[in-house]
Amino acid sequence: MNQDYWMIGLKLAGALALLIYGMKTMSDALQRLAGPQLRHILARMTTNRLTGMLTGTLVTCAVQSSSATTVMTVSFVSAGLLTLSQAISVIMGANIGTTLTAWIMSLGYNVDLTNFVFPAFLVGMILIHKKKHRLFGDFLFGIAFMFFSLVMLSSAGKELDLEHNESVVAFFASFDTGSYWTILAFLAIGTVITCIVQSSAAVMAITILLCSTGVLPIYLGIALVMGENIGTTATANLAALGANTPARRAALAHLLFNVFGVVWVLCVFYPFVDLVCSIVGYDPAAGGQTELLPVVLATFHTCFNVANTAILIGLIPQMERVVCRLLPMKEEEKKEGDDFRLIYIQANLMPTPEISVLQAQKETARFARHVQLMFGMVRLLHVEKDKDKAQSLFEEIERQEYVTDQMELGIAQFLEQVSDNHLSDVTKAKVRQMMREISELESIGDSCRNLARTLQRRNEAGNKFTPELHVKLRELFKLLDSALAQMNRTMTGHARDHNIEDSYRIEEAINERCEELQDYNLHAINAHEYDYATGTLLSDLVTASEKLGDYVVNVVQARLGQ
Repeated sequence: MNQDYWMIGLKLAGALALLIYGMKTMSDALQRLAGPQLRHILARMTTNRLTGMLTGTLVTCAVQSSSATTVMTVSFVSAGLLTLSQAISVIMGANIGTTLTAWIMSLGYNVDLTNFVFPAFLVGMILIHKKKHRLFGDFLFGIAFMFFSLVMLSSAGKELDLEHNESVVAFFASFDTGSYWTILAFLAIGTVITCIVQSSAAVMAITILLCSTGVLPIYLGIALVMGENIGTTATANLAALGANTPARRAALAHLLFNVFGVVWVLCVFYPFVDLVCSIVGYDPAAGGQTELLPVVLATFHTCFNVANTAILIGLIPQMERVVCRLLPMKEEEKKEGDDFRLIYIQANLMPTPEISVLQAQKETARFARHVQLMFGMVRLLHVEKDKDKAQSLFEEIERQEYVTDQMELGIAQFLEQVSDNHLSDVTKAKVRQMMREISELESIGDSCRNLARTLQRRNEAGNKFTPELHVKLRELFKLLDSALAQMNRTMTGHARDHNIEDSYRIEEAINERCEELQDYNLHAINAHEYDYATGTLLSDLVTASEKLGDYVVNVVQARLGQ
């Protein structure tokens, strides 16, 4: 008999593993299939609290994972694509959307899904071998594994025959379901187990299994479900540990939202559970009717999250203030450009490749702004007359050039991690474009450093440019700054909204001005207006400026896919 229980236990463990694997496979496939669409939905359909909540609900129903939606939302907050209040409304909707999972599981315990599972495996395998439709195949495989695991769990539950096991029945009967201490104990158990297995679906499956056999009273089963609601917030909070403050605030808001819901339900626990049972037509006092218990659990899960959202959706500004007080912004995060720390992408926040690419685009745009600020320092160095101030400015430009090297390396390493996933052709193209963009941006940083070194050599040697030469260089630098400003405009928004001809016109003007300066330089040296050493410095400045203009155009071409 013990051996039989041992084998059934292994079957249960394997079924739970299949359930977790199946849901993850299905969710990942759906996110990759609809990654760009999910990105635009989350970014655009959050204009107010209601649309944000509905968006979170629909996305979670689609990907069948509240953790995926929440981590996605936290990532968007980290990348500055969603405000904290928008994120809170999406998270509220995600809690409602995740209740669909409980309904699917209750269906799996009451309906024979075997006839669906094996054809789904067959079609999924065919689609996987046809690489063009591999993601559709992964989705079918995932959903087939999920339903197959539910069939196995139901079968293992029947084999256990727990309702006729006197020791098991006596064990659960020993708990006083009318005591709040018992309810709190099972709530804590549900929280801890969910934190450990990192899957609320697995805990829900165990709860349904125990309740459907009739050994676990419905009050204790619902306490486990409430604990699961708290435990499921661990995924987003763990993912946000190394992220920036806005991301950690969004994850904390998820925890506070669920904890608040559990607290108020505990205050009216027995009346609320009895109300849910009456909706289903189950009498907790009479017992029996075990076939209704999975439906009771699913109904409670839905009622709990819908009621909690209804209470708190009007208090989002207050929730935002609370989490901002609990997690104040760090000083270093208030100054975006102080060091080379990446602020929009985090290696541990990578929900889907498509969304990770969007975060990398945000960081690349920041990189582009950084090199324009660096060139602004070069312009200041050109006109600075005080030697000490000029030296300090030059040293800062040198430091900022090191920052550009680190930014390029950090973004490239992040994109390499993204590339390790199965990517769509569109996403692959975006990764290649960004790799080219960051390489050219780093070259712009090198050109700024070269310009600064040449200007510093001029200052150290005591060479003075003529007033006319100063004017011509200021005009050239102004054109370069215009090119960088146009590049930064191109780095934001959709590529289709920008015209590369504007960048070409500025580059042509830069090239013409460089040619004029080279001709002027030769004439001035021959006319002995200044010495050869000064002419060499000017020639170096013109060459570096021309290269900088070319790099700017290369960035724009990469951004627009040309």
